[in-house]
Formats: sequence, C-alpha cells, structure tokens
Amino acid sequence: MSTLLVNRPQYSWLRELGLSEDNAGVYNGSWGGQGQVVTSYCPANNEPIARVRQATVAEYEETVQKAQDAWKVWADIPAPKRGEIVRQIGEALRGKIKALGSLVSLEMGKIYVEGVGEVQEYVDVCDYAVGLSRMIGGPVLPSERPGHALIEQWNPVGLVGIITAFNFPVAVYGWNNAIALICGNVCLWKGAPTTPLTSVAVTRIVAEVLERNHLPGAICSMTCGGADIGMAMAKDERVGLLSFTGSTQVGKQVAMMVQERFGRQLLELGGNNAIIVFEDADLNLVVPSAVFASVGTAGQRCTTTRRLMLHESVHDVVVERIAKAYKQIRIGDPWDPNTLYGPLHTKQAVEQYLAAIEQAKQQGGTLVCGGKIMDRPGNYVEPTLITGLPHDAPIVHTETFVPILYVLKFKTEDEAFAWNNEVKQGLSSSIFTKDMGRVFRWLGPKGSDCGIVNVNIPTSGAEIGGAFGGEKHTGGGRESGSDSWKQYMRRSTCTINYSKDLPLAQGIKFE
Repeated sequence: MSTLLVNRPQYSWLRELGLSEDNAGVYNGSWGGQGQVVTSYCPANNEPIARVRQATVAEYEETVQKAQDAWKVWADIPAPKRGEIVRQIGEALRGKIKALGSLVSLEMGKIYVEGVGEVQEYVDVCDYAVGLSRMIGGPVLPSERPGHALIEQWNPVGLVGIITAFNFPVAVYGWNNAIALICGNVCLWKGAPTTPLTSVAVTRIVAEVLERNHLPGAICSMTCGGADIGMAMAKDERVGLLSFTGSTQVGKQVAMMVQERFGRQLLELGGNNAIIVFEDADLNLVVPSAVFASVGTAGQRCTTTRRLMLHESVHDVVVERIAKAYKQIRIGDPWDPNTLYGPLHTKQAVEQYLAAIEQAKQQGGTLVCGGKIMDRPGNYVEPTLITGLPHDAPIVHTETFVPILYVLKFKTEDEAFAWNNEVKQGLSSSIFTKDMGRVFRWLGPKGSDCGIVNVNIPTSGAEIGGAFGGEKHTGGGRESGSDSWKQYMRRSTCTINYSKDLPLAQGIKFE
C-alpha cells in the first residue's frame, strides 16, 4: 500500500474531488503541469496526501494568452447571464461541500466545521454575486450643458490575477472569483504552495460548470507554483488587477512590483487585532468571543485576536475565566466533528510559536497557560495566554500567526483607543461595552482606525455582505460585499452631446 493518504480507504472521498496520487497543477481549458512536483502534507500528522505538478513560467505564459482569448468571449456575455454561470458554480460547490470542507480540514488543518464553513462562504458570495450582476453600474449625472447627458460607464479590467494564502484556501478565491466574473473579468489563480490539492479540487468543480455551458475553461485558469509564478503575475502588464492575500512583508514586495508598472492591486495583508473590554462589558459575551477569536483556526486567521485589552477593574476575573476556558478546549484531529482546535499549518509555524513565547518572556511577559508543543503527531501547540507585557512591547506589535493572546491592562478609554491604533496593521477591532456614547466614539474619526470595527462581537467571523479589508499595513484592499465590486472594474465618465450646439463647460466662450 502506498504511503499517500489518497490511496488509503478512509480517504477515498478524495477521489470524489477528482484527486489522485499525481495531480495536474495547471488549468487553462486543458490540464497540465511540467514544473516542480510538490507533495502536500497533512498538518495533523505530517503524512503525505498526494502530489501536484506545478506550472513552469512557459505554462504561465500560455495560460495568460488563453485567458486573454477567453475574455473576448466572456466580456460579450451580458452581466446577468454571467451571473447565471456564477449561480451554477455555487450550486456545484454546494454539491461537494462536505468533501471539499473535509479536504480543507485535511490539507490546511482547520477543524471540519470551519472547512465546510469556508466553502459555504464561496457559495454565499456566488449567491450575492448573482444579484449583483443585475445591479452594477454607474449613475446618470446632471449635466450643466443643455442637450448633454453625463453618465458613468463601468467596464471590466480584463484579467484578474488572484494569489491566495494557506489559511483560507477556498473562501478568499471565492470572494474574488465570483465578483470578478460577474463584472466581466477572467481569473488566473495561484493558490498557496502548501494547499495545492484544494486549488486543484476547486478548479475542477468550476471547470465542469464552464465546460457544461460550452464556455472556455480559461475563464477560470489556475497555475500552481511558487514565488516565480507570483512574481510573473505581479510584473505582468496584462494582469489588470492583482489581488494578493498574504503577509505584509511579501505584500509590500508585490505592491512595489505592481506599482512599478502602474498596475492595480488589491492587498489583504496582516492584522494585529484587538478586543477592548470596558468595565461595563457583559463578560458572558466577552469570554466566548475572546476564546473563539484567539484560538479559532489555531490563531491562523488574519482577523485572529492577538491583543486583549482589559480595563483594570475586570482584568483579573477575565484572565481567570479565559485561562479556564483554554484548558477545556477540545483538541484533536481537525476532521473529527467534536474537535474545536487543530494543528498549526507547518513545522515552521511551530518554531515561530516557540520563538514568540521566548521573546514575550524576555520582554516581561508572564505565561498564564499554554506555551508548549503538544506530545502528539502533527504540528500541535498549546493555546497560550500571556499577561504583564507593556502595550508597546516589540512582541506585542509583531503579528505572529499562532495561538498566542497578549493581555494588556488599561485605565481609560483614550488610552485603550490609542493602543488599538498604535500598531502598524489596521484590519479588525472590537470593543465590549454598554455605553452608547462610547460605541459611537469608537466608530467615529477618533475611534478605531481599522477596516473592520465591531461592538460586542469578536474580531473574526466577518459576513460576506460587507466590504472585507483593512488600513495601513493591512494593505487598503476591500473584497466581498458592499461596493468592493468597483475594484474589479474601470470607470469612464462619458459626456454625450445629443443637441446641435456645442456649449463648453464652465461657460467658456471659444469663438
């Protein structure tokens, strides 16, 4: 028997997703892959799942050319008809939601209910995009000139490049893909090198829908690969928009390459998110919110709570209750429905976890609970709670993608708001209070400087109907709901003279 999990009877459901021992990592209407062969590993036991053949730069070039040809077909289809294709993609995902959610759990390491929930996000965005396909467009504006019409025309940017991260290997592609498609764009996806099987499985589902509708498969292309493919996308002038989700460090490099060619970018980068708990907070809301937001996905969400700011009057009791909750978290195989906490994605993340704890101790932190690698197969570490650090300690200002929660004690509202905003990232933030004046100060110009500003709910778990993204070193991009669709289109202001005269704007006479 092969050592690959794909060949073991208990993982036979992988075959339902079209996966085998060796999988093609390029799709542009046909399947290929002549580049490096990579093996995908399960973080829960570090056993190999299956192999994927990545793209070469030559195959990337071929894929872009096919995507451009496909765009000529796709752009001519009316937006509501494009919406119908997206609706079918959503239905196809619904049909495979359990198997695909299980694959996310197996390959990424998040618990099964989160894996299924992630696929559900893609489905929900498809539903949202279907309605949006009948609503996108610009206004008719009043013209100051008689016999003239002034309108806004929105057109697709063409080819949207989508680079996604390991922690949401389905949902982030879905946010971009569904909205980009109804706007009239074609997509080229490069998923994370450590979750290639998920990229292949999702692309197979989407490709079947396109083929069934006699549309070019290159409308939704995929090139699995590493930094060489990502760099090619960033530098390619044919990529009308590059959506990048990942670390701030890499995102900065991507941004500079795209800006060098005056391209358009959508960046979803890091977050150093805080929950602020005031003296009047409902602690029965605070404790489960803080626990979910800090240990959910083993601390590997961009919206994970990394800083918990507690008013001095509630500090000790909240720390005690959270520490007690941490010790009761059910840890196990992520695909076990009873598990609430799974492994870190890679061995490298385990090393980062240990290094961060050591730095926190050196900078004055006290370990309340956790702090150790767990004695079991896979990349398991204990959820960790650290108190006593200064609010501006270097480690507190460092986003470490692991389940470590730094607890800070504050005295005043002004102090807490300032601490929230003093980190370089500006993704998500939340306060717990019953004071309505404080709520609106928090939402206002002197409150949180983040893209997501919550009250009495955690920093994580955003809905698809709102625009998702953040400020400062988080990148400034917005995906999913609200008017995020505008990032996937270009705007033209159009003036149409339907009179027989030629009046100039601003009353200028040129005779």
